[in-house]
Amino acid sequence: MTHPLRHRRRYLVLAAAAAALLLIPAVSAFAHGFTSVVYVDATSPERDHVRTTLGLEYDLLVVSAADAQKDDALFKAGTAAFDNQDPAEQAAALEAHADTVMAYVTKRFGVTVEGDACAPKRVGGFKMTQRDGVPYAQLVLDHRCPEAGESHDLRSALFPGSEEFVRGTKTIVTYDLDLQTGSASLDAKHPSFSTHQSRWEQYWEFFRLGAEHLYTGIDHILFLLALIAGSRRLREIVLAATTFTLAHSVTFILAALGLVHAPASIVEPVIALSIAVVAAMHLWRLWQRGSHATDLDTTSNGHFGLDRAGWARLAMVFLFGLVHGLGFASALGIDRAFSWTLLSSLFVFNLGIESVQLAIILAVFPLLALLRRRAPLAGLSATGAIAAGVCAMGLVWFAQRAFLT
Repeated sequence: MTHPLRHRRRYLVLAAAAAALLLIPAVSAFAHGFTSVVYVDATSPERDHVRTTLGLEYDLLVVSAADAQKDDALFKAGTAAFDNQDPAEQAAALEAHADTVMAYVTKRFGVTVEGDACAPKRVGGFKMTQRDGVPYAQLVLDHRCPEAGESHDLRSALFPGSEEFVRGTKTIVTYDLDLQTGSASLDAKHPSFSTHQSRWEQYWEFFRLGAEHLYTGIDHILFLLALIAGSRRLREIVLAATTFTLAHSVTFILAALGLVHAPASIVEPVIALSIAVVAAMHLWRLWQRGSHATDLDTTSNGHFGLDRAGWARLAMVFLFGLVHGLGFASALGIDRAFSWTLLSSLFVFNLGIESVQLAIILAVFPLLALLRRRAPLAGLSATGAIAAGVCAMGLVWFAQRAFLT
């Protein structure tokens, strides 16, 4: 005879899953934000001369420039070339409307020296490249400055513009200017930087960028919530979070340095699938739990208090963490040759990610632990609802990313 407690557990799991399905339409739109990254490489061939190589997302550039300059012909030619997925046709569409594109870009991106603007001039034609499976247009600009100053300022307000096509843009700059080398991140709140900026100021920008990347990346947050919901004891979430951190740190550093690469068409669906799988593992554990087990079970087995299922879960977390690291690296896309300055910037970016991850754990896990102790069935219901909702959303996003993009 089946114990009534098991029936109640399974009923709660099914109810949580049904509630999660009802929430899908309201939350699935958050899976993909309309954000973009601009890549800038700045060098100084001469003291009064700055050369910048800009990497701009092609379809966004076409739509934004056409809208800002009221150039319907660029919009038609550019979108047709994008739909045809023909790099030569895409470059030709930009070249045919170079004045429109230049007017848009130079109004929103510029270099100054001692407060005086440097005059931009296009060098060569447009070239097409790929970044994580997305077509990017490469534009080289020469900026002639009125005088040779001791510092240069770079300003970027590229995307979004009046077209409101994107929610926000990060501009990642790598530079070798004024006897200074390094990296910087710009956005709407911090649209410019100076080569006189201290190293600590640069590190703070990368720390902030890493923190923002996690707390605005709902897929990574949901993966973390799935880990928290599936952890009954503090040691479990500590081991799971540490395993995830080690795994994504390895591939994050290697990918950002250009040593490993995987296309976004593979990485993004696998990230979505990882969310669903980790959440489903907790649901399965709730479903299979014996009639004499409770949600407060603190029995320790094996090393670190983990049984075979616990170690299998950690192995799964590590494998998926490797994939999440590739997703974190795509936020930077830095491909300059290795340097200690670059490595330290990547390390600080990762610290920003970890700070938000730790804050989420400290905010959520104690509340769930307290609920489990005071009201075991309510705790079961809460973790089941979290896991069911996360699993459902992960599956929806996996379908969207694997088959609809």
